[in-house]
Amino acid sequence: MAASTNGRKGLRGLKGRKPSLIQGNTRLALLSLKVRHHLVVLRRKLPEWLTAYVSPLGWSVTGMAVVCLVAFPALGWHELLVCGIIGLVMLALGIAMSLGNTKFHAALSVSDNRITVGDSVRVDVNIANPGKSPTVSVQGDLPMGEMHQHFRIPALMPGKSRDEQVEFRATSRAILPVGPLKISKGDPFGIVRHEQSLSESVQVFIHPKTVFLNTLDSGIFRDLEGSPSGQVVDDDLDFYGLREYRPGDDMRNVHWLSSAKTGTLMVRQYEATKRTDTSITLGVNPTDYSTEDEFELAVSTAASIGTECLVEGRPLAVQASSDSLIARGAMPFLDWMSGVKPDMDENPNLALTTLKTSPAASFYFFVVGSGARLERLRRIAAALNRESICVMLQIDPIAGNAIHQYDDFTLATLSALDDLPVIMEALK
Repeated sequence: MAASTNGRKGLRGLKGRKPSLIQGNTRLALLSLKVRHHLVVLRRKLPEWLTAYVSPLGWSVTGMAVVCLVAFPALGWHELLVCGIIGLVMLALGIAMSLGNTKFHAALSVSDNRITVGDSVRVDVNIANPGKSPTVSVQGDLPMGEMHQHFRIPALMPGKSRDEQVEFRATSRAILPVGPLKISKGDPFGIVRHEQSLSESVQVFIHPKTVFLNTLDSGIFRDLEGSPSGQVVDDDLDFYGLREYRPGDDMRNVHWLSSAKTGTLMVRQYEATKRTDTSITLGVNPTDYSTEDEFELAVSTAASIGTECLVEGRPLAVQASSDSLIARGAMPFLDWMSGVKPDMDENPNLALTTLKTSPAASFYFFVVGSGARLERLRRIAAALNRESICVMLQIDPIAGNAIHQYDDFTLATLSALDDLPVIMEALK
């Protein structure tokens, strides 16, 4: 009995220890996961930490100095001792020059977020010291696209601020990121540096040049969703007025009640309605354009026509290679045009990408470069709906302005942006 009792006590003891063993294993597993996580973070952050204050050049100078000092006792070359001491002195001076309070606060603002090529924009930079101790003088760096504007930020007393203004002229179409403002402090040799970003970046949309166009007069007649065109016709959907009967008029248009009152046959007149869902496709393959200026002329041409459509309230779809936009307003449309870039992988059959975005447009407009061949333009037009109007506008600064009518489309050649209103008038 005693042995049996002792056995049961031993079993109870083992059962009592099982939860603690499980808890211990769980703690070890959690601890192992935390250590593994910290090692991963350290491996990812270590290069950044190592170069946050000491640059790669600084680490190279430090390594060279250590090697020289270690090799001096063995070789006895006093040149090694001098190089080692100079390297350590430069490192120490760099650390001393990078010390100081650099806790600035900065804010960026631009005079206009949307400008046109050739316009100027002003960037206002406000730098303040929100702390309770004076700051040290640092070097400011303001990126503006691929350019950098450098200026010196002097030491600021607590609660003081300083304003800097940077003005630049937009020379090319782009979506230009301005900022963030970065400050750096360190030695003039770049051995030790302390860099910090102080503000968010601001986007400036540089729109392409555009010209004003008269009202576009293109579309499909007698459409329920169309809008009045101002042209009076004898047969349409939008009633305009009455006139006296002339030989050859359709008797179905006679207004019998008015004819009975006046004693003269009166015929209904209508205002022509046109559906003007417009699709603009811009060819962006750089091999189709002889120069960069020719490509920018094509972008400005498409932007001018699209802007006129949106000002008139016409539905507009735009395509450039694989990118497309259903435009809802002139400003978003021009913002989108600011980011259009050449694309070597563009599908040469522009009709395929066009029909994906706007399969039922009434007016198709293609803007292509001087390198686009006539046979290719024929194939593009042949893939479209025969009831729609298709205009191919080919950009060629060398050739003169011209318009040629083909079975499926109209080909217009444009040599300068200022000639676009004349071309559009002739296409009406």
